[in-house]
Amino acid sequence: MLTGNVSERNLLSFTNLKYFSMNSPALVFDFDPEWVPPFQLTKIRLGNVREKLPAWLFTQSSLIYLTIVDSTTSFEPLDKFWNFATQLEFFYLVNNTVNGDISNVKLNSTLVWLVSNNLRGGMPRVSPEVVVLCLYDNSLSGSISSFLCDNKTDKSKLMHLDIGYNHLSGELTDCWNNWKSLVHIDLGYNNLTGKIPHSMGSLSNLRYLYLESNMLFGEVPFSLKDCQNLWILDLGHNNLSGVLPIWLGQNVRGLKLRSNQFSGNIPTQICQLHSLMVMDFANNGLSGQIPNCLHNITALLSSYASTRKVSYAVHSPEISFPIIITCSITMLIKGNEREYFNLMNVIDLSSNNLFGNVPLEMYMLTGLQSLNLSHNQLLGTIPQEISNLEPLESIDLSSNHFSGEIPQSMSSLHYLEVLNLSFNNLVGKIPSGVQLGYSNLSYIGNRDLCGAPLPKICPQDEKSHNTKPKGEEDSDDKSQVYSCFYMGLGIGFAVGLWSVLGPIFFNRRCRHAYFRFMHRMYGIIIQKLNLRTTVESSQGDLGGFQEGSNHISY
Repeated sequence: MLTGNVSERNLLSFTNLKYFSMNSPALVFDFDPEWVPPFQLTKIRLGNVREKLPAWLFTQSSLIYLTIVDSTTSFEPLDKFWNFATQLEFFYLVNNTVNGDISNVKLNSTLVWLVSNNLRGGMPRVSPEVVVLCLYDNSLSGSISSFLCDNKTDKSKLMHLDIGYNHLSGELTDCWNNWKSLVHIDLGYNNLTGKIPHSMGSLSNLRYLYLESNMLFGEVPFSLKDCQNLWILDLGHNNLSGVLPIWLGQNVRGLKLRSNQFSGNIPTQICQLHSLMVMDFANNGLSGQIPNCLHNITALLSSYASTRKVSYAVHSPEISFPIIITCSITMLIKGNEREYFNLMNVIDLSSNNLFGNVPLEMYMLTGLQSLNLSHNQLLGTIPQEISNLEPLESIDLSSNHFSGEIPQSMSSLHYLEVLNLSFNNLVGKIPSGVQLGYSNLSYIGNRDLCGAPLPKICPQDEKSHNTKPKGEEDSDDKSQVYSCFYMGLGIGFAVGLWSVLGPIFFNRRCRHAYFRFMHRMYGIIIQKLNLRTTVESSQGDLGGFQEGSNHISY
């Protein structure tokens, strides 16, 4: 994070300088445009250049290695810049604002890596000496036919061709016979159409083929069986049809065929691909049952898959330094689609028409890290053996017909980050465990599931759910005792009263005797009252008695 100005005054004494690197956002280049350095560089690396490129750069006739990154500098005049680049062996521009049409540019460097520079126009001309050509993530347009067919030569040394993430269109022309040195082809994320040409089968050295996210149609040509060194085949997001290819070589590590129109069964020949780590057949029209031989894929049994990078070394007599190119594959895992440079063990068969039980052999894949079987017609129970998938980070079994209880053994999947069992026929209580405590979205659509995180309380938990603290329970017990006491007292009184009144109401002799007794008692009371009235009158308090007598009269 150096700051300040850099000018010729800082470099005057370095007469033997060979390698110059400067990349700091706060530095300002302030070179005299007429200055000629006392040195001849072989390598230079510049970054965060805001103004023009230093004029002395074009005086470096011995330069073989040029890197410019993250710069908004003007590359004008472009003709001078591209002519200067023809002397380079290693030409590396990444994330700059070149903004130039390269249709008429001829690239001559052994390694050309021009990524994210907003380059425009059609494909450039390429010298037979170019070994690596990467024009990834620019704004190139037009057809690639002229590039492939007009450069016909058996002397081409091109090993790495990456023109993905552009606006190229037209068909994949059938001129691949002239590019037999190719090891890596990436044409993904363009607007290419037509069929995959048969001549691609002549690329016996081909190890990586990326054609994803175009508009290709038709069947995968049988001629690709001759590409026995193929490691990654990515044909996802096209309109390809027919059955899944069963003729792939034993070296295949990544097979991505998602979002096409493939149909038929998943062939058992897939189980013979012992190196296969990524099996992505999602969003097609596949039917039938899942093969019960997947445990024969030995790579899916290894728990060290995520440490494996997919890379290769570029060997050429013209390259004076080693070049290792690390490849990737775009995968949809845990709900996010991104590039993975370290391959994971992944099976994604979602959004097809698969039916039947999931074979128990699936739960023998002890190295599996992501499993997606959602949106099919699968049925049966989730077995306890699912705990064998210890490295599992994501599992999606949603929108099927799975039944039975969720096995308690799932709580032992300690690496699990994403779980989706929604819209099935699962029943019973959700097992406890930190890994299973997701939101209710993981379980909705299972009418007979209960327990946290769902709001539905399981029957076996209702009793404990309604219990109160000990102090409250003691208070409730005392209240219940008093209630029972008073209730018993009331019942006893009622029974005693009824034992007296019952005979009176239902026995004629008792009833007459009772009324005679009451009449006699009434007479006695009247006599007592009259006697009291006489005494009080003699004391001159008759008014008060009369008022009181009137008060108690019937």
